Parts: sequence; C-alpha cells; structure tokens
Amino acid sequence: MSRSSNLPTPADWVIRNAQPGSVERIEAWFGSHGYDPHRHDTYSIGRTLAGVQSFHYKGSLRHGVPGNTLVLHPDEVHDGMAGTEAGFRYRMAYIDPALIQNILGGQPLPFIAGGLSSDPRLYQASEAFVQAMDDPLDALEEQDALYDLATALQAVAGKPRGRKRLDYRSAERARGFIMEHLHLGITLDMLEQASGRERWSLSRDFRTLYGTSPYRFVTLRRLDLFRRLIVDSFPLVDAALAAGFHDQSHMTRHFTRCYGVSPLRWLERLRASR
Repeated sequence: MSRSSNLPTPADWVIRNAQPGSVERIEAWFGSHGYDPHRHDTYSIGRTLAGVQSFHYKGSLRHGVPGNTLVLHPDEVHDGMAGTEAGFRYRMAYIDPALIQNILGGQPLPFIAGGLSSDPRLYQASEAFVQAMDDPLDALEEQDALYDLATALQAVAGKPRGRKRLDYRSAERARGFIMEHLHLGITLDMLEQASGRERWSLSRDFRTLYGTSPYRFVTLRRLDLFRRLIVDSFPLVDAALAAGFHDQSHMTRHFTRCYGVSPLRWLERLRASR
C-alpha cells in the first residue's frame, strides 16, 4: 500500500445502524488503511460490496471480495485495509455470542476456519444482516435471521473436537449478573457466588460459550456504554468515568485495542458519513 497507515484518507466513512437492543450493523468505505490490529467479543459477519477487503487473521493475510462471507470469530485479532488502490466498501454485523447461544443452548461457538466462506448457506443466512442501512430489521425478522445464522454457522463449522461438558446455566447466570452490575468493580468472587459455579470452571465455560473471558466481557460492555454516551455528545472524559473506567487514558487504551482506532477517529468517521 502506498499510503501511510497513519494517514487515513479524508473520504473514509462509516454509517452505523445500532438500534437499541438489536444487532449493531455498519456500512463503510476505506481508501487505504481501515483499522489497526484489534479484537472484539462478537462475531463479525460481513460482506465486501466493492473492491478487495484485506485483513490479517490467524497468522495469514486474507482477501474478502464480493461473493463471499466474512465470519470473524469473537476475540480473534484482525485488522483491515484496502487490497488495491481502488479502496473497498463493505457491510458488517456484530453478533453477540449470547444471541447465538439462545439458539444453540450451550454448545461451543461454531468456528469458521480462515475467516472467509464461500458456502451458500452462510451467504444466504447472513443476507438479512448485510442489507442496506436504511432498511431496518424488525424484531421478528431479526429473530428469524439469528436462528438461520446460528444453524448455518453450526452446519458449516461442523462438530467441534474434544468437546467438554459445559455448564451453560451457570455461565448465563454470571453473564446476567455482569449486565446488571456494570457499575460495580466485578470480581471472580462475585461471579462465583452469582453463578454457583467454581470460578476457574466458570471462566473456562464462559470463554467457550461466549467467546471471551469474563474480564474482557465486562470491559467490552463498558465500552458499549461509552460509545453510546459519546454519540450523544458527552465529553470523552465524562463518558469514560460514567462507563466505569478509571480515567480517559484507561478507556482509550481499551477502546483502541477493541476497535483498532482511537475514540476521536471513530467519531470522525461516523460524522463523515452524515
């Protein structure tokens, strides 16, 4: 790539459709560098609309092109950049693993090797989530689409090897406790008491069922709150403190690791699309 990764083209933009209580979806265009290496605790399910969407994933450089489906597993490190000088345009949906577990009922999360699939089952099952941003999903359509996606992921991934018995109910109690008590300094002691499960077994099951550790899950939920606040024009420092971070620099470190850009750059891209 001829452009510096530190100088994104001013024409870069992101449109975000994040209805409360629903799946977050975006459409974006980047002329060169998109994101530094980062990881978030959702499935990233997407489609390249134009150009070549290149990214490093699981030790290899991958190239998404129109016609295939991107399926990035929760908490796997990846980046994003244009594969040619023409730039690339894409749509992506960020699927909470808990929504998949509502359907799979406590099975290990399906893993799609390589982060790309040409399987028509996944292409069709992801269609609802990669439609245009001005085409909202109503509640029933979203629920149907989640069922189709979960079953397609499971079918394409195949049966996991070495499966151990998982305590889904205890992990779900721990997840529910976290969601209700984000304002607290949550500890494994608290999660052990809330779930009724020994802490290290709980941590192992939580990672297998939801794709990330309890600590990372807490951090990402606080970042979700932080993003909502800054979109509503809260100052960065006030939003960071309200979301449960020690200070703005503490929040910024976690934000950049999760989204691959700084909070200010993330906001600039959203504003560029308006």
